[in-house]
Amino acid sequence: MARGFRSHDCIEDQYLFGRGSKCNYVLDDPDDRGSNKFRIYSKKHFRIYRDGSEVFVEDYSNNGTFVDGILIGKGKKLPLVNNAVLALAEQRNKVFVFIDLMFDDQSTLPKELQEKYLLTRRIGTGVCGEVRLAFERSNCKKFAVKIINKKNFQSEGTATRNAKTEIEILQRVDHPCLIKTEDFYQTDDSYYIVLELMEGGELFHKVKSQQQLNESIAKLYFYQMLRAVQYLHSNGIIHRDLKPENVLLSSQDDVCLIKVTDFNQSRILEEAVLMRTLCGTPSYLAPEVFTHASTTGYGLAVDAWSLGVLLFVCLGGYPPFHESFGRQSITDQIIRGEFTMVQSKWKHVSDQAKDVVRKLLVVDPSKRMTIDEALLHPWLQVTQVRGSDTRRKRGRDEGDEEEEEHPAKRSQALPRGLL
Repeated sequence: MARGFRSHDCIEDQYLFGRGSKCNYVLDDPDDRGSNKFRIYSKKHFRIYRDGSEVFVEDYSNNGTFVDGILIGKGKKLPLVNNAVLALAEQRNKVFVFIDLMFDDQSTLPKELQEKYLLTRRIGTGVCGEVRLAFERSNCKKFAVKIINKKNFQSEGTATRNAKTEIEILQRVDHPCLIKTEDFYQTDDSYYIVLELMEGGELFHKVKSQQQLNESIAKLYFYQMLRAVQYLHSNGIIHRDLKPENVLLSSQDDVCLIKVTDFNQSRILEEAVLMRTLCGTPSYLAPEVFTHASTTGYGLAVDAWSLGVLLFVCLGGYPPFHESFGRQSITDQIIRGEFTMVQSKWKHVSDQAKDVVRKLLVVDPSKRMTIDEALLHPWLQVTQVRGSDTRRKRGRDEGDEEEEEHPAKRSQALPRGLL
């Protein structure tokens, strides 16, 4: 803090700094009121404000506000992190130091990452590490940074292999329903993958909060999942861990773009090669992963099964295979392909939607519906969509006046490359 200035505890959500008497913090010397040395500051010079758990500084001045030597620009903003230095009017005129009492040290991050991005709060965790919200310094654009800690693996070789495969896949794929990678960095201890941020969060949380998705919304999401997986398979990539936690939503709105993410368990298949490892989330694994992983192996059909489980969860609001169902273990239930569509949960779901679920949850992978066949199923055709929406409307609660939009109309909001 420069001489003549005083400390200020930022307790409220926002504060305005400037020479003007109406500012929360008046830029003036109490011992020398009206001093000319303060004339370089604007009447409204900058604003510090909180948005959720992040803190930003917005520049109102023609003379400029600098954060760690970087000019913000009038009408623009930058996030503030612990020990950020604010300079006013001139880059050398360092006036304030922002001290974050929720301080999180970023000195361990790769230098190139620190120079381009500001990492803030944690927005997700997993077996491999965590996901942090980040801002690009140049324009304040939001990103998600996936941090993979090599020490969280039994062997560093496993971490390196999985991370390198994930990075290779992320850099190879280009589809509107697959998460995009922006940058990649690493240290001796960790990998840092910078990804586009999906503001709507995980499909898991939407299903959990709504219990059951409206059939037309489930159809919209499922169609996009099918397109994403179809693209992966056409490029020789098997996902192996499709579940609601790995499907991200672009917004909080029901009608939105989805993206499949998390390729840590994914593999790039060579021609005629079958997988022979047991991995993924148990309740979403196909029967052949348990029965043939160590012998004849398994192929792309495992993703079709996982999508069947995913659709079941979206439409029914509960998993088809669970330890609370009967005396059999989850593995035995999956191997036998035994599940129950509880009448009270499925009475408003169309027969065609149920047919898609049943044809995907076929134990024999050679008889299971493929991704291409699923996309051609009548439930996903426009002529049938209209009828199923009509039936769904009749099953709605009395007094619910919201009209459902035709999926053909919804598709107009999606990137053209999706259709």
